[in-house]
Amino acid sequence: MISPAVIRHCHNHFRCYCDRHHQEVSQLTTETQTGGPDPDWPQVFDSPEFQRLRRRFRRFVFPMTALFLAWYALYVLLADYAHGFMSHKVGGNITVGLIFGLLQFVSTFLITGLYVRYADRTLDPIAEGIRAELEGEAR
Repeated sequence: MISPAVIRHCHNHFRCYCDRHHQEVSQLTTETQTGGPDPDWPQVFDSPEFQRLRRRFRRFVFPMTALFLAWYALYVLLADYAHGFMSHKVGGNITVGLIFGLLQFVSTFLITGLYVRYADRTLDPIAEGIRAELEGEAR
């Protein structure tokens, strides 16, 4: 098996690869590991299962990204335009601004946990099905 670190494109051809001594290589590492050529990726991409996986991924990621960016924009706008509110002391030297800033970190970890849970329950089973189908064809 040839290490991927030593394979480079050569002769300006798309499917031509050379090792570090500029000798042409006939098989790539993925072909050696799976025992066959790579699957037809355009066909995989166009498959209903893969499109379903993409829809499910986007169904979570896009709304969550918009929600987080809105939350962050609120924090920045309050910090810039509501000095009195953000500098209001809640207890000791703890201000509303400090609490909001720390909640940015909390929300990041919360979103990460929600994504992991969503991926485990929704995305991974679909991806495993696609993978099993592809590996079944490659063997």
